[in-house]
Amino acid sequence: MPSALSPAAALAVIDAIRQHFAQRLAQKLETPALTAELAKVLTLLENVDFTQPDAAHLRATRHPVITQLKSLAAAKMDDAILAACLPHLARLPWRYSYDARADHPGLETRMAWAELVGPIAPFKSQRVCLGLTAIGPHTLYPAHIHPAVETYLVLSGTARWAMNDLAQTHPPGTLILHPSNVVHVMQTDTEPLLAAYAWTGDVKTLSHYLERDG
Repeated sequence: MPSALSPAAALAVIDAIRQHFAQRLAQKLETPALTAELAKVLTLLENVDFTQPDAAHLRATRHPVITQLKSLAAAKMDDAILAACLPHLARLPWRYSYDARADHPGLETRMAWAELVGPIAPFKSQRVCLGLTAIGPHTLYPAHIHPAVETYLVLSGTARWAMNDLAQTHPPGTLILHPSNVVHVMQTDTEPLLAAYAWTGDVKTLSHYLERDG
């Protein structure tokens, strides 16, 4: 079984995401809504205590999604966030909290997220979440909704994202903003998706699926 994720490794991933968000803000190329949300995320992270990690949430979970990411682990990518997280994919605290769905059997084995900052994370916060989302190839992340405002940064894999009846294909490097309580869907193709995410607002209420994908 993989050893637990070290606090230093977790902090390296967090710092790489923070630095990327700060760089995107400095470039002043994002929409006003994205600019405001990135600034909010960075401000909230400044108030997180990174000196007292919760060891229970640094334990490796051995989630099956790890096997979906083998192609990433073998890749050589010039990206600071990937460089920080790829050596530790098997040690990250991956989890899946949705109820099982008969119309999507096995989905719980093909997608998960590893939260590093948040209410249920190594570094506690009740106001901001930060982590990684992984979705295996040829996988639909069904229509879901949550009250938190969500920002995604695509790290690897080109997937199709749908929100408000608008579907777009987003390659690595794309920033995607999901406002509060907006239904959204993701669909991967031949590549697994790895993305960094942040939540603000009501970060305690978990996301839930709609009864039907449409």
